Amino acid sequence: MIKKTLWVLFISMLPIVELRAAIPVAAALGLNYYIGFAAAVIGNMIPVPFILLYIPKILQLLSKIKFLTKLIEWIHRKAEKHKDKITNSAFWGLFIFVAIPLPGTGAWTGALVSALFEMPKKRSFVAIFAGVIAAGIIMTLASYGIVSFLSFLAN
Repeated sequence: MIKKTLWVLFISMLPIVELRAAIPVAAALGLNYYIGFAAAVIGNMIPVPFILLYIPKILQLLSKIKFLTKLIEWIHRKAEKHKDKITNSAFWGLFIFVAIPLPGTGAWTGALVSALFEMPKKRSFVAIFAGVIAAGIIMTLASYGIVSFLSFLAN
């Protein structure tokens, strides 16, 4: 069981797939829903503080590399252009963005957006954590509900 739990934890740490893939994997591996949920949420949140803290510094370093300078400047221009719209509803917008269980939304992207728009880190972390919990609940209900329903049909 520990090995399966670690797999779920690891999968949920991966960008793009995050807990949206980890919870169905947990269900397929036969883990109890509460273990799969907890491992996926914990794994999904592990990268968030690092992204919030270090992405601005990483982008600053990358902007010194000649062929990346224009890309980094473009990212900053886009962020600055939409900053007012996003920061007005930052907490709830970030929460909803992370909570929607679709590829491309989630903790990684939410943390990147937060870092690019220089949102307050503590509020961003809370919004992202709440969004991960909501996405985890949705995915757990969908994954374990479907597995239970299919096993019911097999009997």
